[in-house]
Amino acid sequence: MGWKPTSQDDFGDGGSFPECHVAQYPLGMGKKKASSGNTLALQVDSEGNVRYDAIAHQGQRAGKIVQSQFKDLVPLAHRKDLTEEQRSMERPDEDAVQATTERTKAALEKLVNGKIKAAQPKNVPEAQGKTSFVRYTPGQQGNDGALKQRIIKMTEVAEDPLEPPRFKHKKIPRGPPSPPPPVLRSPPRKATAAEQKEWMIPPCISNWKNNKGFTIPLDKRLAADGRGLQDVHINDKFAKISEALYTADRLAREEVRQRALMQQKLAQKEKEAKEENLRMLAQRAREERSGIAPKPSASSQAAMKSSLAAYGSGSESGSDAESESEAEDSAEDEEARKIRDQMRVEKRREREREMRMNNMGQEQRAKMLARQQNRDISEKIALGLAKPTLSKESMLDSRLFNQESLSSSFADDDAYNLYDRPLFHGSTAAAAIYKARGNIGEGNDDSFGGGTEEGIGKALDNDRFGIGRPQVGFEGAKEQEVREGPVQFEKDTSDVFGLNQFLDEAKTGKKRGLDQEVGGSRKRQQLDKADE
Repeated sequence: MGWKPTSQDDFGDGGSFPECHVAQYPLGMGKKKASSGNTLALQVDSEGNVRYDAIAHQGQRAGKIVQSQFKDLVPLAHRKDLTEEQRSMERPDEDAVQATTERTKAALEKLVNGKIKAAQPKNVPEAQGKTSFVRYTPGQQGNDGALKQRIIKMTEVAEDPLEPPRFKHKKIPRGPPSPPPPVLRSPPRKATAAEQKEWMIPPCISNWKNNKGFTIPLDKRLAADGRGLQDVHINDKFAKISEALYTADRLAREEVRQRALMQQKLAQKEKEAKEENLRMLAQRAREERSGIAPKPSASSQAAMKSSLAAYGSGSESGSDAESESEAEDSAEDEEARKIRDQMRVEKRREREREMRMNNMGQEQRAKMLARQQNRDISEKIALGLAKPTLSKESMLDSRLFNQESLSSSFADDDAYNLYDRPLFHGSTAAAAIYKARGNIGEGNDDSFGGGTEEGIGKALDNDRFGIGRPQVGFEGAKEQEVREGPVQFEKDTSDVFGLNQFLDEAKTGKKRGLDQEVGGSRKRQQLDKADE
C-alpha cells in the first residue's frame, strides 16, 4: 500500500482522495468528537509492558523522577536499565557550579529589587515593554517618492490596571506533590518479655480518694507509687563488709585446722612414746624370763659411743665405717622386730577368735555361720574371710568389666558365642569322658601299638578314642568297601506315597475303586471293613 493521508495538512483546501481506500475526514467533517473524561488511557512502555504508574506521573513536570516501580528500590550500581553516566552520578565541576550560582543570584536580585522599588513612592515603575524603531520600506512603490521608506516607532500598548480581565482562567486541581521516599523497614517481630514489661503502664490509683470503695491489691497500689521506676543504689561498703567477713571466716578455719593438725601430731607422738615404752618393758620381761642378758638399747649404745669416742685406737675412717655398719644392723633388727610384733598380734587375734568360737553355744554358732554365708564378697574380703582360689579365672571378677558382663545378653549378630565358658574347664571330668580306651594299665608298649610304626598305623586306623570296630554292626555295613574319598549318598528309589503306582495304573487303563463291580453296595463294603 502506498501513501495515505495522516493529518489535515495533507488535504489542504480540497476533499478526500478517492484512490486511497482508508477512512478520511477532510476538514474534520464526519469525524466524531471524542468525549472528554477523567479516565486515563492505558499506556505501555517501550518493551510492551503496561504502565500502571501513569497516574503517578499525571500533572508532573517533564523530567521529574517519580519513584513508583520496584526497580526504584534497586541501588543504581546494580541497575541494568541505566547508562553508564546515569549510574556513575558524577558531581558537576567547579565551572558549572559557579555559572549556576551566578544565574540564581541574578534572578533573586531582580525579584528583590523590583519589590523594593515598587514600595517606594518616588520611583515610577518602568514600562514593561521597551521602545524600538524600525525602518519600513513598502513592497509596492507608487508615484509618490516621499513614501518609499518610513521609520516606525513600536511600543507596547499601555495596560489599564482597572480593566476587567479579558479571559476566564479555569482553575484545575493542583497536581499531586512529590511522592514520599521509600522507607525500608524491618519485618515485624514479636515483642520480648522485657519489652512488654517496659511498656506496661500501671493503673492510676490515688492514695487519698476511693469513691467506689474498691478493694485495691497492694501490688497495684505499689506499682502506681512509681518506686519501680527508680534505680536502686546499694552502698559499696556492704560488699566490703561481706568480703571482710568471708576473709575472717577463712582465716579462722585455717587456724582451727592448723591447731587440730598440731594436736593430732602431739597425740601421735605421745602414743608412739607410750607404745615404745611398753614394748621395751615387754622385751625386757621376755629376756629376763628366758635368761638372756638384756641387750643395750640404742640410746645407751649412742651414749657409750659418745663417751668412748676419744679412746678409739683405730683411725677416723675405721670408726665411721663401724658406726655405719652398726646403724644398718640396728635398722634391720628394728624392721624384723616390727614384722614379728605384727605376726604376734595376728596370731593372738586368731587364738582369741577360736576361743570365742569354742565357748559359744550351738545357736550362736549357727547364727554366725548364717551371717557369714549371707555376707557380700566385698564384706568377706574386708573382714579377711574370703579364701582366694588358685585358678586364674577366679582372679578377676567379671562384674568389673562392663563389656564382659553384657556378653551373655547383648551380643553382635555375627557372634557365635553360645557358651560363655567351657563345660568341663578346670576339672577332671573332660579327661574321664574323653579317656582313650585301651590297655593303658598294661604298659605303653601294648597301649600304643608297641611303639612300632605298624602298630601306630593300626591304632590310627581305628576310632579316634580307641573304641575299635563294633561287635554287632548295622545290616549291610560289612559288604560295603572302605571309603577313600568324600561321603557318597545313595538316592532313595522307594515309592513312599504310591505316585508311581498310581501313574502306572492310569497308563494301563485299569478300573478305579468306584468302578469295580465286585464288592456289592457301599454299605456292604463298610460293614466288611468293620468286621475286619
